[in-house]
Amino acid sequence: MPRTPDTDPGSITRVAGIAVGHFTDTRRPTGCTAILAREGAVAGVDVRGAAPGTRETDLLHPSNLVDKVHAIVLAGGSAWGLDAATGAVRWLEERGVGLDVGVGRLPIVPAAVLFDLLVGDMRIRPDAAAGYAACEAASARDPGEGNVGAGAGAAVGKIFGIGSAMKGGVGTASVTVDGVTVGALVACNALGDVIDPDTARVIAGARTADGLALRDSRRALLRGEAPQPLLAGTNTTIGVVATDAVITKAQAHRLAVAAHDGLARSINPVHTLSDGDTLFSLGTGRAGKSPGMMVLATMAAEAVALATVRAVRMARSITTADGLHLPCATDF
Repeated sequence: MPRTPDTDPGSITRVAGIAVGHFTDTRRPTGCTAILAREGAVAGVDVRGAAPGTRETDLLHPSNLVDKVHAIVLAGGSAWGLDAATGAVRWLEERGVGLDVGVGRLPIVPAAVLFDLLVGDMRIRPDAAAGYAACEAASARDPGEGNVGAGAGAAVGKIFGIGSAMKGGVGTASVTVDGVTVGALVACNALGDVIDPDTARVIAGARTADGLALRDSRRALLRGEAPQPLLAGTNTTIGVVATDAVITKAQAHRLAVAAHDGLARSINPVHTLSDGDTLFSLGTGRAGKSPGMMVLATMAAEAVALATVRAVRMARSITTADGLHLPCATDF
């Protein structure tokens, strides 16, 4: 789905104060994505999946002290990928960005990871240098989508095994109402299928035994087809929803909660025992106003649903060195 004046879905960088950079490892499909708010942004998080891999999420609780963060890092590589946030911290510190702690500035960089170790050589995963490189690449331009950054090794529809899955990726979108923008960036590596939230049609996901058609996991499960035994945490959709509205830390938390409605509209099944689905929220306040939480929550869910769909529609098929083939949505 190319961007055109008539079909432009927007992006998270349409939110004033947000920049995004990807690092994509060319040695295998993996990488990381840095979402920067160098001036600081009020932040929240909501973790719905049962197998999350995260860093610095407790400090985002509304009752805890730190009020603002300076970046969010999303990465492949499962728990190893959390090291990418260390590179982002170093990049921000070198530029004098962070919480003033008297003797210096401490960048606050929460992070979340997805499991892409079944795609290519699992010994290659994002590290601190990858996180640093993602920050170096960051800009306020519309970020790349598809097989880039945290979504480079993503796959969707693995509920009946990786061999019947399809390519996932990174997607981004935004919604603007009365001068306030909410944008989302999603790295979709879901266990379930990705569906069109307007039509409920499966766009990408588990394929039939011959690999030539979409199976429709929801209906297959309800027919009694047995899912393949799964290792917890071998999937996960992670992302960030950002707004230029003026919000409090408690409201940022509620925005992250509402944003998961967008995942529920666009992924089925979602928030499973084998997913670590995690969404962060950021509020830059640059619009100088707020339309209220009812409107912001509706915008957040919409932006996340659109970004999730973009993640698979912009993905491209791959075949790894060991013969794993992951077709993409456009192949169907």
